[in-house]
Amino acid sequence: MNAPEHGSQAPQVSIIVPCYNRVQYLRRAVDSVLAQTFQDWELILADDGSGVETAAYLAELERLQRTQVLTLQRTGNPSVVRNAALRAACGVYVAFLDSDDLWLPTKLESQIAVHRSCPARRWSYVAMERIDENETLMRGEPRRATPEGAIFEQLLLLVADVSMSSVMAERALLELVGGFDEAQPFFEDFDLFLRLSLRSEVSVVTKPLVRMRSHTQHYSADRIGMLSGRARLLGKMRPEAARLGTDPILDREQQKNYADLARAYAAAGRRREAVGFLWRSRKMRYQKPWWRACGAAAMSFAPGWLRTVYRRLRYGPGYPQTGWQ
Repeated sequence: MNAPEHGSQAPQVSIIVPCYNRVQYLRRAVDSVLAQTFQDWELILADDGSGVETAAYLAELERLQRTQVLTLQRTGNPSVVRNAALRAACGVYVAFLDSDDLWLPTKLESQIAVHRSCPARRWSYVAMERIDENETLMRGEPRRATPEGAIFEQLLLLVADVSMSSVMAERALLELVGGFDEAQPFFEDFDLFLRLSLRSEVSVVTKPLVRMRSHTQHYSADRIGMLSGRARLLGKMRPEAARLGTDPILDREQQKNYADLARAYAAAGRRREAVGFLWRSRKMRYQKPWWRACGAAAMSFAPGWLRTVYRRLRYGPGYPQTGWQ
């Protein structure tokens, strides 16, 4: 790593960017770091075995001051990649930026200000806006909640609009909670947020200072993987939910998640798993999500021609010939 411009003193913020290809987005993410009004930072890019084009760009970046590139063997596991960068970090705070997202110029400055104004809250996040592949703001997006303080319950319900690219936390707090769970392939971000919330209240900057990109190359596009990851996360949080008296909320979320898994497996033609998760979600059998899951599971046993008729009646003749959830 090149010597930082601020001498031997540790930077205030270590910025962690995990990356794997998608160099066209990575360039813009890095540009948004370089444009920050707060400049007391180090940048750590952890590369999960990218191809030649991305590797060449990272080699260029490594020549910059305050920048370190970690070249890893391909894992496909974001938690492993972020933990590697976290071990190399030396800042007082750590801020995360996914390689396909962007920061507005005052993002770090605003978060440092809220940390200094309320040091008892050891982590923070900022509000976000959604953009498409071309960085155009996505209009008509619902306004999501940005609660502060004790937000364990809101995180369980997925109503707190927190993302990795919006979070800053004390490095000591991240070490205290053990970093990222490398056995949590999906929802590893909310797993971390929940564990942070158990240790400290959170501050929030309500001005949107992160732009989160929506595109077709998301790691989270695997719906079965996502829902299975959330099922594991909810099971992991059960003791804490019981301690805090939020276990009824967790039970409801787990039942909904099982019903969603039944639908996802049915859409994939995996009937045995669909029926299994339908049975596991039977406590909500008087609610609409369970009956929708029942319909999806039943349709998975129907002959192909009937599924085609169903899709065309429900979605119109232009609907794709695969998937009917």
